[in-house]
Amino acid sequence: MLGTKVNLIKILSDDGRFSPEELEKAFSLQKKSNKSLKHILVEEKFLSEDELLALIAYYLFIPMLDPARFKINPAIAEFIPEELARKYHIFTLSLAKDGLLVATDDPLDIVTLDSLSISIGCPIKQVLAREKSVLECIDKAYSSLESLPEILKFDKELEIVSVREAEESGSFELIQESQKQPVVQAVDLVINEAIQKRASDIHIEPTEDELLVRCRIDGIMHQVHVLPKKSQKGIAARIKILSDMDITKFYLPQDGRFSIKTQGKDIDFRVSSLPTIHGEKFVLRILDKASIFVKLDELGFSQASYGLVKEAINKNQGMVLITGPTGSGKSTTLYSILNELNNVQRHIMTVEDPVEYQLDGITQAQVKPDIELTFSAALRGILRQSPDTIMVGEIRDAETADIAIKASLIGQLIFSTLHTNDATSAFVRLIDMGVERYLVASALVLVCAQRLCRKICPHCKEKLDKPPIEFTKELEAQFKEKPVFYAGSGCSYCQQKGYLGRAALLEALRVDDAIKSMIIKGVSVEEIKNFSQREGRLITLRQDGLSKVLAGVTTLEEVMRVTARD
Repeated sequence: MLGTKVNLIKILSDDGRFSPEELEKAFSLQKKSNKSLKHILVEEKFLSEDELLALIAYYLFIPMLDPARFKINPAIAEFIPEELARKYHIFTLSLAKDGLLVATDDPLDIVTLDSLSISIGCPIKQVLAREKSVLECIDKAYSSLESLPEILKFDKELEIVSVREAEESGSFELIQESQKQPVVQAVDLVINEAIQKRASDIHIEPTEDELLVRCRIDGIMHQVHVLPKKSQKGIAARIKILSDMDITKFYLPQDGRFSIKTQGKDIDFRVSSLPTIHGEKFVLRILDKASIFVKLDELGFSQASYGLVKEAINKNQGMVLITGPTGSGKSTTLYSILNELNNVQRHIMTVEDPVEYQLDGITQAQVKPDIELTFSAALRGILRQSPDTIMVGEIRDAETADIAIKASLIGQLIFSTLHTNDATSAFVRLIDMGVERYLVASALVLVCAQRLCRKICPHCKEKLDKPPIEFTKELEAQFKEKPVFYAGSGCSYCQQKGYLGRAALLEALRVDDAIKSMIIKGVSVEEIKNFSQREGRLITLRQDGLSKVLAGVTTLEEVMRVTARD
């Protein structure tokens, strides 16, 4: 139906430019990496992508062309669903009497092309194109997101009003404003685009003349839209109604939340508003429930750090602390640990502010300071419920620290977080809160510091010929072997950024007898850290990051950026 079933192995063998040993090496690398043979051949520089495509075109008698030369017709593109187009790298170019003409970078996938031909009810003819070109055309054809400013631009009914005028207009008018089709469509598109781009939060920021929409993707903020100022009132009202906020209160910060189901996933949004001099600013925190079901061994910890965590969480009592700034992945790690421990034999309870994800089989309490349900008050109540394991969202004050530590000494396994830069600083932080040294030493079994670093995009990953930054003697000494550096060149998968997704860097310190003794004696944090490193008891965040550089997971610049303060 679509030509002879010729595979890449036969093409390479018949071509004769590679020896059997070279082909065997390529096949071996392909098995280890779980990537396609085509990607391995290009990544390892057996030949360039253009050379490979030319070889395939020659053997299959398929023409090569640049799909960008065709005028994109969204109606024709819809013959193949977007999900399948992205998955199999197929872009529809034109429709004629003799069939559908598509561009693809993998014409050897005969089974997929045959299946698509049957499902759409017409023959498929193919041309060969570079992967990047195909994906760029897919982005343009299927994305209606680019029209977001235009959706609002031509809505003549939306008028620019001041915050005071909007408040005086009353809630009825605001509700009407929020239900106008351009506003509803604009908010929906912003949310869908953020989910598609894997954003962790959406920022809607008013300025004097416009409305900025920014998204945090892999920990970095990116501006995605500039909207007309006249859309501000309607968008604010729409978000407030979705989040169950009071739409008439413009001068007070508010919090809300809502949930949606999209792309087969349940996604929660935690929303906060803040009055500014130009109107209300909104931040929508995106909480993908699928992320909490990541297994502990899938978080990307090094073998040594993972072993220490597993050892600590299997204890019957004691305290495990995870430190780090906001957005360093502490909550995800804690939820992964709780999921690991969750079974019918274990009674697990949490106190959080707020409860970000609801976990089956675990009792969760939310802090409510306005009714005096603080961390310490909730923790006292939890201890009367006979729990085996307790997760305290954050230790913020001396009272919470004292209760949690004493609970860990009388039979409970306690997990919590602190805001410190590294693992050893946690000792001083607790002592500064007023906890006795001997209690800190007795309670703690493991202290971790965590950061998140961006991973190199696997679709455009390539070797570098030289170090990406100046290689100082101090930095060179931290590598035990000669490093090979990788980076992402940028593609449609990663939106030309070279990074896709994030991995955790973990600094883990087991609090053994030697460390306990140093804490009780009042030894400085610096001395404890130097001792732990010297004795091989501590792998720092930077060392863990450099090991991921060696493994080709991330870049040297990214590790230096993330661990700049460490």
